[in-house]
Amino acid sequence: MTGSSPRLWPYTPSNSPVSLPQEAVFFCSSEVMPLQFPSQENDEILAGQNLQSYCGLFSSESGTVEELLAEHGAASMQERRPFLLLGELANPYRLQDIGMGPLPIYTVRLSGLCRTYADGLDSREITPGVHHITLARTVGWWERSHLALATIDQMKKMVAWLDQGRKGTWKPVKPAEGLLHFEPEALLPPTADDVVWDGSMETVQIQEPVFNGPQIDLKQVMVPIHAQYGCYDNRGRLARCVHISQRDFHENMFRRGSSKKWTDILDIC
Repeated sequence: MTGSSPRLWPYTPSNSPVSLPQEAVFFCSSEVMPLQFPSQENDEILAGQNLQSYCGLFSSESGTVEELLAEHGAASMQERRPFLLLGELANPYRLQDIGMGPLPIYTVRLSGLCRTYADGLDSREITPGVHHITLARTVGWWERSHLALATIDQMKKMVAWLDQGRKGTWKPVKPAEGLLHFEPEALLPPTADDVVWDGSMETVQIQEPVFNGPQIDLKQVMVPIHAQYGCYDNRGRLARCVHISQRDFHENMFRRGSSKKWTDILDIC
């Protein structure tokens, strides 16, 4: 991907569940710049200042993330915290709509956790609407997602936007289960046939690919989850975003089942 305006981003907000973008990027109101992973290896579990320093080493043709933030007059990495972006909030087109301001976004791998459809519909601007994404456990699962280094004000702004004026519909939490790693490579998740259902729980029993990047302390990462109803319940099973497109979900599943409470699908700190 070459640098371009967020308004020229090829994926509109109706593509919310798609894991976007395919590479780490630096977002700002005028440009979306691809970022390169640092060349140095790092075997420690990254958290706090170590995570901020590592994320600041990602670079574009115009400089490192730290230099880009300074160039745009934005808060430094020391003022930013990790915030997991599961769906539309990783879409530069939508971030521009929200007026997010400069934001570095990194590609990461979720392990033991999956992205699934929240049991609700955001009908703003789009017909029939956007199904936002929440987080749920699945033992043995892996897939790619995105991590932002955001200021507290940016986090609040994203959660408030998801809330649509109904405070408390979405809740920022810290997961107490699963793993999170930086992921520079293309990564195929398990297929639907790889998910084993025993009548009460779904698990993936094939071996996960080797990790390609350092681990992030997931217990230090904030993620917005749908706190009102949790996620869609497809006869006890999850509707995973990587297996079911948003249109198929809306037309064939949404409001034809029940919902899982968020406290039943994710443990938090």
